[in-house]
Amino acid sequence: MTKIYIDENISPHIASGINKLEKPTGEGFEIVSIESVFGKGALDEDWLPKIGAEGAVVITQDLNIHRTRRQRELFEEHQVGVFFLCPPSKNGYQYWEMVEQIVKRWREIKKLCKENKPFAFRCTSRSNVFERW
Repeated sequence: MTKIYIDENISPHIASGINKLEKPTGEGFEIVSIESVFGKGALDEDWLPKIGAEGAVVITQDLNIHRTRRQRELFEEHQVGVFFLCPPSKNGYQYWEMVEQIVKRWREIKKLCKENKPFAFRCTSRSNVFERW
């Protein structure tokens, strides 16, 4: 089972919806939100070691995770894979834009989950594929 966590900067309803859509495929993916598992405002230092131990990955639109040295080190230290969905503005994607971005890239996300961790991939609103970051 591969677990994919949706960061709290993305609606937990999206995580729930994608999980329901994915379940009938039987391909062994479970999608959950960080907020629903660890609580709203959970510190990266608290949840990263736990999801790293699960061999899980994260989908986020928080680019500061990669830009802030200590946060990047935490992801690397705990062997977590990260998918960055780079929004077209500082306000981030709106709800339906985020749904569209994840659904459009879902097959590629599942394929890239098999990469050796830690990894970081990013994708902009205009690009068609993830690039290693």
